Amino acid sequence: MKVQVQAVNFNADKELVQQIEEKVNSLSKFYDHLIDAKVFLKVQKTSEKENKHIEIKLGIPGDDPVVKKVSHTFEDALLQSVTSLKKTLIKRKEKLRAKHK
Repeated sequence: MKVQVQAVNFNADKELVQQIEEKVNSLSKFYDHLIDAKVFLKVQKTSEKENKHIEIKLGIPGDDPVVKKVSHTFEDALLQSVTSLKKTLIKRKEKLRAKHK
């Protein structure tokens, strides 16, 4: 699966991009028909500590699930996003199985 990472108004380091690619690619274990993923990273300039925004959009047949999370680190927001997408993909796969029975 192709993973496209876009950092808005800053340059993401290679380690972060690699971690994002690994975590997002791990979602293919839960759903076979993943085409691609678009990941957007943003840092809000606020006084709050939770200013790291991550948005992941998965390209799959049908409608594309999108998850947006905010945290104090991109790694934490990434874990929250991947966990949420995993649940969504498992539910979708169960619905497909139920349809085919």
